[in-house]
Amino acid sequence: MVERFSAVEVIVAKRDGRALTDAQIDWVIDAYTRGAVADEQMSALAMAIVLNGMSRHEISRWTSAMIASGERMDFSGLHRPTVDKHSTGGVGDKITLPLAPLVAACGAAVPQLSGRGLGHTGGTLDKLESIPGWRASLSNEEMLAQLRDVGAVVCAAGDGLAPADKKLYALRDVTGTVEAIPLIASSIMSKKIAEGASALVLDVKTGSGAFMKDPELARELARTMVELGNDAGVHTTALITAMDVPLGRTAGNAIEVAESLEVLAGGGPSDVRELTVVLARTMLDAVGLDRVDPADALDDGRAMDAWKSMIRAQGGDPDAPLPHANESHVVHAARDGVVTRLDAYGVGMAAWRLGAGRARKEDPVQAGAGVRWHVTQGEHVRAGQTLATLYTDTPELFPAALADLSSALVVGDPADAVEALPLVVDRIGG
Repeated sequence: MVERFSAVEVIVAKRDGRALTDAQIDWVIDAYTRGAVADEQMSALAMAIVLNGMSRHEISRWTSAMIASGERMDFSGLHRPTVDKHSTGGVGDKITLPLAPLVAACGAAVPQLSGRGLGHTGGTLDKLESIPGWRASLSNEEMLAQLRDVGAVVCAAGDGLAPADKKLYALRDVTGTVEAIPLIASSIMSKKIAEGASALVLDVKTGSGAFMKDPELARELARTMVELGNDAGVHTTALITAMDVPLGRTAGNAIEVAESLEVLAGGGPSDVRELTVVLARTMLDAVGLDRVDPADALDDGRAMDAWKSMIRAQGGDPDAPLPHANESHVVHAARDGVVTRLDAYGVGMAAWRLGAGRARKEDPVQAGAGVRWHVTQGEHVRAGQTLATLYTDTPELFPAALADLSSALVVGDPADAVEALPLVVDRIGG
């Protein structure tokens, strides 16, 4: 096959700060997916993008080219409007678990393609796989049937959606080219647009436990993704939400499922319930179901019924006991004082050390591992009071986790207390 361009000329164009043409972008994404552009050449181009950026048009075309590398799902035959949610990830972020069945219980269809955790951020699929029998991999036909019968599905993305992104993401991960808003935005949105939902709500986290720690960078990423979605005909809204303090009271896998069940039963931590309802309202508004109040569906049992149907449809037993870790360690307050710091990143690292997360994509995770914190930032505590409980099957991991937690959960004087971000920092689009 005679190639239209050479990889070097595309690299040099971006290296020198020039905008790539539509034809160059289409070619380089297709050629890289086919193997005609080598990894080292795409690495050089990705680094040039990190250093010199991309225009809005370039990002849009790059995203379209990645979508065109694979299949697009079609939910137009469903009798319900389709809406999805994507979170940029955080600590204790179990929101998808109660949110998908809640929105389904209110009349929309939620095709939620999720991922596994890496590093300090938890993965939705890891949490759900702690439920006995539940399976993450579904065919497109199974996914469509479940949306028709249940209204919600949470599963792994198939290989057919944006294969160029899958290949490029793995390369960026090992070449120091992850932190570039054009590449982050196009990676997320190529999969979400190809997924085929008519509306999308983005939960862009900011704070120490987030990918985008700076609120201004989080806003820039959100604006870029909202533009990409709307340009592609997907009604897209973004909420910038707090991840300086972890969500809820647990970080792990099975323990986050248990906390999600509390929310589905009408209770649970107030921040998890509040964010679940805010996102549900935003999703329902996006598809014209704004007259339905999702808070009612949490309180009257409809969301729990939808959850059980969703879990059963994927082979899981919603009534089976969740796994527990074999070992636990309790952390007590050494003094009277105020919780001046509950840092999301440090808590996430402690959960990762205990086996709840992974350092490499192929690593296993422990279903029962994780951290439960019994206090919140700003709370007054007494000496000897329980601050946190750590769980793992491998107790030799406790010292490293305790080292992370000691700097993440701090009891001090009231004057040293740090004010947490508001739960919803900003809204873009919609």
